Amino acid sequence: MKKINNILVVLIVGIILLIIIPLPAEVLDVMIIFNILISLTIMLTTMYTTDVLEFSAFPSLLLITTLLRVGLNVSSTRLILSNGGEAGKVIKTFGEFVIGGNVVVGLVVFIIIVVVQFLVITKGAERVAEVAARFTLDAMPGKQMAIDADLNAGIIDENTAKERRKKIQRSADFYGSMDGASKFVKGDAIISIIVIFVNIIGGSIIGLLNGGSDVTTIMTTYTIATVGDGLVSQLPALMVSTATGLLVTRAASENSLSSELTSQLTSQPIALMIAGSVMFILCIIPGMPKVPLFVMGGLFLFIGNKLRTQVRPEKSYAQVEVPESEMDFYRNIDNVYTLLNVEQIEIEFGYSIIQFMDEASGGSFVDRVVLFRKQFAINYGMVIPSVRLKDNIQLSPGEYVIKIKGEEVARAEVLTDHYLAMIPNGGVMEEVEGIDVLDPAFGTDAKWIAAKDKEDAEVYGYTVIDALSVIITHMSETIKRYANELLSRQDVNQLLTNVKKDNKGLVEEVVPTVISVGDLQKILGNLLKERLPIKDMVTILETIGNYGVVTKDTDMLTEYVRQAFKRTITRMYVKGNKINVIALDPDIEKNIMSSIRKTEHGSYITMDPGMMQKIVTSLIEQIKKINAQSENIVVLTSPVVRFYFKKMTEQFLPDITVLSFSEIESSVKIVASAMVSM
Repeated sequence: MKKINNILVVLIVGIILLIIIPLPAEVLDVMIIFNILISLTIMLTTMYTTDVLEFSAFPSLLLITTLLRVGLNVSSTRLILSNGGEAGKVIKTFGEFVIGGNVVVGLVVFIIIVVVQFLVITKGAERVAEVAARFTLDAMPGKQMAIDADLNAGIIDENTAKERRKKIQRSADFYGSMDGASKFVKGDAIISIIVIFVNIIGGSIIGLLNGGSDVTTIMTTYTIATVGDGLVSQLPALMVSTATGLLVTRAASENSLSSELTSQLTSQPIALMIAGSVMFILCIIPGMPKVPLFVMGGLFLFIGNKLRTQVRPEKSYAQVEVPESEMDFYRNIDNVYTLLNVEQIEIEFGYSIIQFMDEASGGSFVDRVVLFRKQFAINYGMVIPSVRLKDNIQLSPGEYVIKIKGEEVARAEVLTDHYLAMIPNGGVMEEVEGIDVLDPAFGTDAKWIAAKDKEDAEVYGYTVIDALSVIITHMSETIKRYANELLSRQDVNQLLTNVKKDNKGLVEEVVPTVISVGDLQKILGNLLKERLPIKDMVTILETIGNYGVVTKDTDMLTEYVRQAFKRTITRMYVKGNKINVIALDPDIEKNIMSSIRKTEHGSYITMDPGMMQKIVTSLIEQIKKINAQSENIVVLTSPVVRFYFKKMTEQFLPDITVLSFSEIESSVKIVASAMVSM
């Protein structure tokens, strides 16, 4: 690599010296051929490039090739003016070939080439590079936000996000460089035009002053040399300009240019057939050459008809490579380790649900999961893992199973061509026909109704949702229920890394000095278990920092964090400025407090099972009394008792909400609708 760098440095210095040092005609011929070869290679490379960043060195290469052409122009002009129009065989051959014995025609053709190069290709490439640079820079903030959103949603990891950000930055730098580098091509075209006039006028004046030939011979000699010199410089310039235009217009391509053109031009056979038919129609016009029209029209009709009748292979949703021999596959011990992986979240489904999962068929399940992951991160401050989808022929057509860490936690069945009509607490105005079931997500009364009855059900007061929404809602509620199990130490470390960006001192003070990552994981899991968000990590860490020096009991630290979240808890459970609760009899609280036993590993309750059963039975009775009056049942206790009462009742009433006085804002009016007593 170091040798290549040294060669490149010597080459650039040598190009600069071309402007100063006179070159023999033989050496100039070699350099001109080398220039044409390099320019042709650059143009062909851009045609096979699928991403502009694959040729990120192009702006620098554009400057080097432009400098090379300028140096060769100066050397050839020096030879033309000082050597009586003789500047080597390449220039002479190009000039005589284009002129073809007629100086005027040759000059006109050459001027046309120069004008096309300057006004069409060079100007176009310059404009495309300028616009591409502007739009790329304008789009950078949006692309960065999209990457951040994918990262927060768990679609990509941190390394992938860094690579994408780096690619966006490189793209912006590339188009910015191309915007400036395209000016080199424009300046080169202008210099070429100036050199033409210098060679013709200057050479003619020198030839006339030296004498020895007539005016016609002098003009012919210098015109041939000028046209030849202009061609050998403009031909490479034309190829490099074409390469510039090709490269900056490759932003929306995914394959090489030849592949894109072939696939896209043949994608509409009817267009080829119509074009061929028009060729036959043109034969009617008197004087038109019929043979070429017939040949080209027939060729396009043949190709179009062939493509139209060709059977295109259907796209498959998923292709899985199956090893030829399962025994040979598992001979490799690394392949055996793949069997040990456990998916954090997995959904197995019957074949009639595939239509919701298959994006190729218009299924939107994956998009809905992405939206849920985003909303879950906003509401709870945790990024859920990716959801693995798997069809299972052993399930009923509309049945699905939700698994957490490889174990089934929920199962339900949907009718994909029906709607689920849920009955609200207030009842409905009129019944509709359907299949009575329980809503999989919440366990409320519902029924599957036909699509034709959907509007009637909505009018009667039912809440009507489609089958896909039923699955999504069931999945989301299941994930919320088991969120504490899905929170890993890696997730906790990622949350701490995120907090460190703005509060590095706080993180370093608390973790691991006051609390370990494992204990912090337990506290966050306790909060998620009762559906409290962990988004405000700063408050959580500050509270742990304040009380972690007093106690190492993660359950007690969780209670302190809950009290710090009193505004959040009030917002979640209080409607307006009043809350209806079920209170505990003071005697029950005394019994619970007297039954608490603390150890170095934590604390637990040692209450008599009979007394515990009486408390739970009384609680269930009070819930039944006020269930019709309130949607959210809240049991209110003292701060010391809250955690133990929740532990005592969660086996019988896992969804009951237990709050303490310290977790509700002082401005809220507390109304005891019932009381649990012995």
